[in-house]
Amino acid sequence: MRTNEALAPIAHLAHLTDMAVFARVVEAGSFSGAARALGTTPSAVSRQVARLEGLLQVRLLERTTRKLRLTEAGHAAYTRCQALDSAAREVLQLAEQHTHTPQGLVRMSVPKAYGRQRIHPLVPPFLAAHPQVDVQLVVTDRVVDLFAEDVDLAIRITDTPPPGLAGRPLEAVEHIVCASPAYLARRGTPQHPGELAAHDCIYLGEDPSDRRWRFTQRVAPTKGKRNDPAGPKPLQDGEQATVSVHGRYVVNHSEMRREAAIAGLGIASLPGFAAQAALASGALVRVLTAWRHDTAYSGTAWLLYPPNRFLPSRVRTWVDYLASAMGAG
Repeated sequence: MRTNEALAPIAHLAHLTDMAVFARVVEAGSFSGAARALGTTPSAVSRQVARLEGLLQVRLLERTTRKLRLTEAGHAAYTRCQALDSAAREVLQLAEQHTHTPQGLVRMSVPKAYGRQRIHPLVPPFLAAHPQVDVQLVVTDRVVDLFAEDVDLAIRITDTPPPGLAGRPLEAVEHIVCASPAYLARRGTPQHPGELAAHDCIYLGEDPSDRRWRFTQRVAPTKGKRNDPAGPKPLQDGEQATVSVHGRYVVNHSEMRREAAIAGLGIASLPGFAAQAALASGALVRVLTAWRHDTAYSGTAWLLYPPNRFLPSRVRTWVDYLASAMGAG
C-alpha cells in the first residue's frame, strides 16, 4: 500500500490549475484582469489563489485597494508557476508541431504607421498561401505587454530590444527629411540643418519636442597609415545639430505629411518606408542626405516574443514569412 507521503504529490495535482491561475494574476496585475483573460469571475480567481495560499500555508500576494504586490514567497512561487503554465501550453501545442498544415489565429501588435505601410500589404499574399491561418493585427503605438496580453508577437522599432524578450530583426527603419521639387525650386535646398529654421516644415506635433529636429552628420573617416587595407570605409558620426522648426501644417499621420510635402507645403519629416515610393517616382526629393535625422521612430524593426513561449507552427510560419518578405532571411 502507498503511504501518505507517496500519495501527497498525487493529491497536489488537483492544485495545478490554482498555480496556473496565480501566474496569470501576477502577469495581469489584478484579479479582474486575470479573470477577463481566463473567461471567469474575479471572485473565482481570488478563491483559487487563496486555496493555493492555504495549501502552501504562506501569503503570496499583498492585497491593497489599488494593486497587488508579490511577497518574497510569492516571487519564488511565481517563477515556478509561470514555468509550469508555459510547459503546459507547450504540451498542448505539441500536436500542432507535427501538423503539416499550419492552422489557427496569429495575433501581432504593430505600430500604426509601420503596420499600415509595411505589414498590411503583406497580409493578403500570406492568407492566400495559408488558407487555414488567420491574422489579427493590433495596430497601436502603445507598448503591448506580451506576458499579460493575449498577443503572440509584437513589432517594435528600437535600437535596444527590451530585455526579457526573444527577437528577430526585420529591417532598418530610417527617418528622413524631404520635399517636392517645386518647393525646393521656390525656396531653395538646405545644405545644413540650421537652414531649416527658414523653411516651412511639416512635423508630427504630438509633443513639443517634435518641433526640435535632431541631426548627426555622416562623415568619411580620415585616412590612416599607408599599410591600412584598401577599400571604402564606413561613414562615421560627426557634428550634431538641433534646430527648432515651424510650418503652417502639422499632422500626426505620416501618409498625410507625405501628401502635404508632395503638394509643396514644405519639408516633411517622414519614416523612410513612408516616403520610399514618392522618392522613387520623383514626387519627393530627399534633402540633407549627409545627415542622419535622429528620432524615436528610427532604429531596427524587431519582431519580439517571450523567450519561454513555444511558437506554434502557425506563428512560426508567419514569422518566417515576414522575415523572408523583408529580406531578413
